[in-house]
Amino acid sequence: MKKINEFLKGHKNAVVVACVVLIAVLLVVNSIIANNLLSPSDDGINKISATNPRYKEIMENGASALDQDPNPLTESTTSNSTPATKAETTAPESSASTEGTTGETGSTGTSGSIPFATAIAPAYPADYSEQWNLGYLIAIDNPDTTYRCSKVTLSDADRDLLERLCMGEFGSGGFIGASLIAQAVKDAMCFDGYTSVADVIRECHYTGSTSIGTNSECRQAVRYIFDDNRDAVQHRIMYMYNPYMVQSAFHESQNFILSYAGVRFFDRWGY
Repeated sequence: MKKINEFLKGHKNAVVVACVVLIAVLLVVNSIIANNLLSPSDDGINKISATNPRYKEIMENGASALDQDPNPLTESTTSNSTPATKAETTAPESSASTEGTTGETGSTGTSGSIPFATAIAPAYPADYSEQWNLGYLIAIDNPDTTYRCSKVTLSDADRDLLERLCMGEFGSGGFIGASLIAQAVKDAMCFDGYTSVADVIRECHYTGSTSIGTNSECRQAVRYIFDDNRDAVQHRIMYMYNPYMVQSAFHESQNFILSYAGVRFFDRWGY
C-alpha cells in the first residue's frame, strides 16, 4: 500500500490525465449507445431499412402525431369474432427473443449451412418519406402498398397477454421491436382468423415468456398497432426468428421482409 501511495504521489499528473481520458471515453461510448449509433453486427445478413425519425414522437403520442391514415377503409373486428379460414400450416420456432441492441443494417449472407433469404428487388426505388408519413415505424425497400389489416379490438385479457408477449419475444427491441411483434400477432388474427392472442401464441408456436411482465414501450406498441390500427412496416409479417439463437431453413424459405436488431421477419408466399 505504501508503494502504491508513493507511486500515486510521484505520478499525480499522469493519473489525473488517465482518469480524465477514461471518463471521456466512457461518455463517448454512452452517447453512441444512447443515440442508437452502435448496433450489433449482422454479418451482412440483413436488408437495409430505415427507422422513422419521428418514432419517439409516435411512441409518445400515437396516431395523433400523424397527418395521414394508411387504413381509412378498414372495418373493426374484435378478438372474439368469427374466424376466417386458417392457413394449413404454421411456423415452428417463431420466437424472436434477442439480447441485442436495437439497430438495423444489411444485405445477404449465410448462417452455417443455411443460406439467408433475400428480399424481392423492387421495380423502382422505395420512398422512405412516404412510408414514414403514413406512420410506418420502419421504411423498407420492398413495401406492399396493397397491404391492409382490419382493426382488431382487444379484450382486456388479450391486451394484457399481448403486452407481456411483446416483452418476452422482443423486449430488447424497444417500442419498434414490440410493434413488430404486435403487428405479427394482428396479421395472424386478420389473415388466419385467430380469435385470441392465446390462439396465436399456441398455433403459431410463439415461445417468448409471458411471465416476466411488460413495460411502457410494449404497452405503447400494442396501443399503436391495435387501438390506432397502425403497422410497424408496410407489409404483412407472419413469421420471425433470431438466427443468432437458432438456424431455421423453414424461415429462410419464406418471403423475407426485413431484419431489426438481428431478428428476421418474413411473410409467407401467397395468401
